[in-house]
Amino acid sequence: MNLAYRRALWVFHLNTGSCNGCDIEILACLTPRYDVERFGIKLVASPRHADVLLVTGPVVRGMDERARRIYEQMPGPKAVIVVGTCGASGGVFHHSYNLVGPVDKVLPVDVYVPGCPPRPEAVIQGVVRCWAKLERAAAKGRAAEGVG
Repeated sequence: MNLAYRRALWVFHLNTGSCNGCDIEILACLTPRYDVERFGIKLVASPRHADVLLVTGPVVRGMDERARRIYEQMPGPKAVIVVGTCGASGGVFHHSYNLVGPVDKVLPVDVYVPGCPPRPEAVIQGVVRCWAKLERAAAKGRAAEGVG
């Protein structure tokens, strides 16, 4: 079980209402300059295949239930990373009428990547920190329903 994540970590990206600034930085991680797939970090198209949920933006009312449903579709052990200031605190949209709140009001967050938008190096560092957290959880044997 300790070797569960040594080869690859699959990530599902979810935009819950961001301005796309963080999304562009996440896509930059996949370009040949950073090429995160060489480390085994792969962006997947379905939450059913993902180990990590990478969330950008504050949660708007239309995404509240969808974010919960997507999180429930992920197999355990699973983790959530929030990328950007808006997802962590609401950012400039903090007092918006259409905002449920930051991501941690809807989902259990394991790692925060601050910045507006954070640089690709910070996003990669956040994924690596989450990867280490999943490895420790697997080593402890509490591979039940989530990490956090």
